[in-house]
Order: sequence, then C-alpha cells, then structure tokens
Amino acid sequence: RLASMCGIVAYLGPDEAIGFLVGGLKRLEYRGYDSAGVALVHGGGPGAPPASFEVVKRAGKVVNLEAALAAPNGAPRPKLGIAHTRWATHGPPTDVNAHPHLSQNGRIAVVHNGVIENFAALRESLQRKGYTPVSQTDTELFAHLVEDVQTKEKLPIDAAVRLALTQVQGAFGIAVISLDEPDVLIAARRGSPLIMGVSDPSDSSAPAAYFIASDASAVVEHTRHVIYFEDSEMAVIRPGGYEIMTLGNVTLTREVEQLELSLAQIQKGSFKHFMLKEIMEQPEALRNCMRGRLLVPAVGTDASPPGGQGPRICFGGLEPLMPRLASARRFVFCACGTSWHAALVGEYLIEQLAGINVEVEYASEFRYRNPILQKAEGDEDIVFVVSQSGETADTLAAAQFARRKGILAIGICNVVGSSIARETDAGIYLHAGPEIGVASTKAFTAQITCLTMLALKLGRYRGVISEEQFTEHVRALVSLPDKMALIFEQADKIYEMSRVYRYAHNFLYLGRGYNFPVALEGALKLKEISYIHAEGYAAAEMKHGPIALIDRFMPVVVIAPRCDATYDKLRSNIQEVLARGGTVIAITETDNDDLDAECEYVIKIPLVADFLSPILTVVPLQLLSYYIADMRGCDVDQPRNLAKSVTVE
Repeated sequence: RLASMCGIVAYLGPDEAIGFLVGGLKRLEYRGYDSAGVALVHGGGPGAPPASFEVVKRAGKVVNLEAALAAPNGAPRPKLGIAHTRWATHGPPTDVNAHPHLSQNGRIAVVHNGVIENFAALRESLQRKGYTPVSQTDTELFAHLVEDVQTKEKLPIDAAVRLALTQVQGAFGIAVISLDEPDVLIAARRGSPLIMGVSDPSDSSAPAAYFIASDASAVVEHTRHVIYFEDSEMAVIRPGGYEIMTLGNVTLTREVEQLELSLAQIQKGSFKHFMLKEIMEQPEALRNCMRGRLLVPAVGTDASPPGGQGPRICFGGLEPLMPRLASARRFVFCACGTSWHAALVGEYLIEQLAGINVEVEYASEFRYRNPILQKAEGDEDIVFVVSQSGETADTLAAAQFARRKGILAIGICNVVGSSIARETDAGIYLHAGPEIGVASTKAFTAQITCLTMLALKLGRYRGVISEEQFTEHVRALVSLPDKMALIFEQADKIYEMSRVYRYAHNFLYLGRGYNFPVALEGALKLKEISYIHAEGYAAAEMKHGPIALIDRFMPVVVIAPRCDATYDKLRSNIQEVLARGGTVIAITETDNDDLDAECEYVIKIPLVADFLSPILTVVPLQLLSYYIADMRGCDVDQPRNLAKSVTVE
C-alpha cells in the first residue's frame, strides 16, 4: 500500500483552529508544496447559526493560502478545522485540485494523503449515480463516496466513513469533518503515517485539545503527548474525548507516548536554510549517533566501559539477535535514494570488516521481482531496510515482503515511532535529529556511522578483526566528529569555487571503492537542489562511455583520498580528464599535495582510514551543492517536484 507525499493537519479544541492549521502546514510543507487549503466549521452549536464550511484553497505554497485567508475581524473563529499541503498525484497543482474536497451536497469535507488505486472504478460508479466530480483528484471521489454511503444507509458520519473506507483500495491517511455533526473530527490511516496529539492529560482543569498531523513536527509546538495510529485504525474525536477503533469497528486502547522532539530542533535558527543548518549539525549528529553505543575508555587511561574490558559497541535492540546476524548467509539491504547510497557504503564496510556477503537492492525493484530468500537456521538471509523518515513506501513494502516470507527484517531509520520502526523485527535509530531540508545530509552520514559500528561489532564477534584492530578502529571512529568540523573551515573556499561552477550545465562525479557511493550521492545532491544535470560513476567506468562527454565545460569531481587502495588509478583517471580539456575538482587528504598542480580546485579532508573516508568526503560535496543551488536562486529546502518523505510509488 502506497501513500502520497502530502501533509495533513486537523484541530478540535477550545482555541481557534486556524493558527494551528496554518502553522502546522508550514511545518509539514517539506512533505509537499504544490498547493494547500483549509476547511473550517462555522456555527452549529447551541444558539449558533446553522453549521457551514469556510473553505480556502490555493495552488502554490502555504504563504499563498495564508494571504488568501480572511483577516481577523474580532469575531470568534472556528475551533474545528482540517488542512492539507499537497504533492500532486492526480491532476496538476491548481486551486480546484487542492484539498480539502467537499461532497456533492457540500456537507462533508475531506483531506487525504495517499493513492486510491481503484479511483477509476469509483469515479465511474459514482458518476452513474449522479455525482459530478469537479476536480481531477482521487480524494474528491472519497468525499462523494462517504456522502453516498451516509445517504443510502442513513448512518452517522463516523460509521459512514468507516464503511466507505472498506470500498477503498490503496493507501490513505484522512481527516473528515461534517456539517451534520459539527463538533466531530474523524481521522484514519492505512499505509500513510498519522498521529494524534493530545493536550496534557494530567491537566484536568483545561478543556482538552486534539491535534491530527502527518508527523510530529506539526504538533510539537503545542504538545508532547501523542498517539501513533497503526494501519487500519480510525479515531473519532469529540470535545469530551476520543475513541480509537479498527476499521472493523473493534474498540482499541492505545497508550499516550511522549515526543522526544523539541521545537528548537525543527527551527532554522540563524541559518539561511535548513539544509545548511543540517550540514553544519553533522558533527553533533555523529556524536549523538554514537552516544551510548560506542563505549570506549579515554586514551591513556586504564578505565574500561561498564560491563567489560576494552572498547565495546552496543546496539540494545540487536543484542539478542547477534548470533543470528553473525551466522547469516547474506544480508540484503533495501533502500531508495540517499539511503541506497548509504547502504552501498555499508556493503563495502560489512564485507571487508565482518566478512558477510551483502547485496544492496533498490527497494522498488526488490518487492516486485520475487527475490530468492533463504531462511535456513544458521544459514539465513537477513533483510535490512534503510530510510531516513521510516515511511518510504517501497522500503516499508520490502520489509513487509520479507516478514511475510519469514525472513528477519531489521530497520535503520531516523524517526522514532515511524512505520518501519514498528513493522520490523528489530532496528537501529540514527538519533541524528529531525531533518527538514528535502535533500538529505546528516541522515546520510549518520546512516554510514551506524553501518560502520555494525560492521565493526560483527567483525569482532566473528573474529574477522582482532581486538587490537577493533580498538584502533573504534578510536578512529570516535575522532570523526572533530575531524569533520575541520572541513567547515574550508567553507569559504568551497563558496568561491561554487561561484565559478554555478553556470555549469553538467557535472561528472567519480570515485572508487568506499567512495564510489559518495560520487553517486554528490551527483544526486547537486541535481536535486540546483537542477544541474549530474552523474556519478565508478571512476574506472568513465572509459566505458562517459568520457565522450568531457570537454572544458564539464566539471569533473574526483574523490581521490590517498588512503584508497586504487589511488594511483584515480590519478590516471584525472589525467584522462585533463587530456580531454576537462576541469577537475579533487577531494583528498590534508597531507597530499600530489593533485595541487593538476586540478583546478583541491578540497582537503583530515587523514582517516579508508573505510571511514566516506563520512568526510561527502561533506565538501554537500556544501558545493548547497552553495551552487543558493547562488542560482533555487529553493534549497523545497526543490521543485520533490518532497521529503517519499511515500508514493
């Protein structure tokens, strides 16, 4: 089941809804920013005028919607409303196609994340019954369907929504309000994330407030008390409380959980863009990623970490599974985009340091090609799924596929309480902190850090690396955050370099070994935020086609640390580029002057072992992409056609 990359917010409580709705949409705009809209319920209470909707929708970003909203005139504003920011799937981003959508009788309003897979059949059926859709969306059809069910069966709105959802094929996160019950808010999900925030349950003196959102960033400003909905669950919320039930109408009792997220983490502070903030946060993100897991005595002391002698790596959730992991026949990593690149680095790490066979799959391909997976005890395949958000639809589906086959599924994700975290057998949280910029940066280096720790732990467990090697590698890993911080001292140089290359139409990125995936990631970063065409290649593959593209207008970025076993071959690749009039930007170490006279620019990173180099070599490439995109006037945090949480196929 696949869901679209949109954002839902809804509010029912004692305060005016519009402030939370607009503020929540802004927090969720990274999920989609093609159009936005709100629906508010006016009146309907005792002694009040009949209930009516105020619906405002605008193509473009939330600021367009905000400008279109009526200015406050001192009159009381509605205390119930739903809102949505859209990433277009069915129909272009227009005012008409924006959510919320109304039923034909105008008495039901719906916002929806997801893809209704049987929308064509529903459209035909509803049109035969006299319904006339005015938009091109699948969501409007659901509003008509709820009206049809309610009219035919004479049901209250919650029962009508529940019955209508049984006719929907596909994924959804929805919020529904109705003029027939103007103090009721309904939310439901299947395949698309949805949470409910509640005001402090211990404060009985204040009227309760309820917040529905696609993720926690929209509610953290208002409450830390949340309930994560599971698939096929629905909530019916009234001023006096709420009920949670399955779509089969089985009442559920759910625990209220505490958010670990803080408001400061999702604000830009003094930075121009979230992406720049998140690049600069990486040293601290790495420390947080290692904190409590990488236990190492201080250099020059005899102190040992608690519970044992010498350095240790501890993954609480994986400890009971270590015998199975260590004896596995094969690890299969499934991921998409930047997470796929991190998994590729993980392949090199685990094969070299732990001696376990690894394959890396695009999750979108893995789930459809009926892969052969073995589950024999002591000789099994284990599937790892990697996703920053923990909601990536194809990656989540890969985990579900593996578990249906009886295969152990391990999740590696950043967002606590995400779908992947809940639907895998065990996992590793990155603890990198919220990543708001659409282009992933700190999650990538945190993913590699976690995979490095996993490879080292398995390597020591299996005896592939000695205690001395393990100690040396762990100490080197601990030093990485400080070494990464030194790279930022070259930010001005990278900025000036970006001024030269911002007008380029094409880039080529080359790397080998551990840094081949970094070349792929560098190219992806540039193309997704600056809209410059860029390709990453294993450097030796340049001769098999891409070399035909090289001329003086084609900058070539070569990741060439001297610690790489193929360094001399990389130097030969540089010469091949120069011989064809190309321009070379090189990434190497601080003590290497070999490339200074050959390359147009050389960015130097601190000395590290080869298996740790990707965590550092990617940083200059992130800054290069950021500065070029900013100089070109691109929307760095919200690049065109993209969304942060890729939950659509």
